[in-house]
Amino acid sequence: MKQVEFLHCILPFKDKLFRLAKRLLVSTEEAEDATQEILLKLWSNNSKIENYTNVEAFAMTMTKNFCLDRLKSKQAGTLKLVHSNYTDESRSLQNQLEVEDSLNWVEKIMEELPEQQKLVLQLRDIEEYEYDEIGKILDMQPTAIRVALSRARKTVREKLVEKHSYGIN
Repeated sequence: MKQVEFLHCILPFKDKLFRLAKRLLVSTEEAEDATQEILLKLWSNNSKIENYTNVEAFAMTMTKNFCLDRLKSKQAGTLKLVHSNYTDESRSLQNQLEVEDSLNWVEKIMEELPEQQKLVLQLRDIEEYEYDEIGKILDMQPTAIRVALSRARKTVREKLVEKHSYGIN
């Protein structure tokens, strides 16, 4: 694959790779390093990439595996799951604070989810992947994806309702 073809193939979804890495790793710097590492691996194997029908799913799977390996490594002592993809500058200060507080609660709740539910929620609701794409990335059956997503959403919803209605009965 020529350099220009490779770039046209990879560039459209490099931000998704970064967001997934950011979801799994603690800092922007860690996510940038992971994304760069994946792009280098893709570049060094670009002749093999031509054989894949869905390069994006392959790259997302590589990113997921790379980040999970990093989390399992000895360097993982300071890594944790975070999410900060959302900012909306058009809101009033109070609304911004409320949204920020809610997002912080969602982050905390997501940190407590089982790994599989966390990844399915990230890929479906944040990255907006289709079920078949998630199945390829996570090597899961569509039914298992739907169950994990349903459970993750239910847990997030219940904990948010519990947090917001605390003391109101």
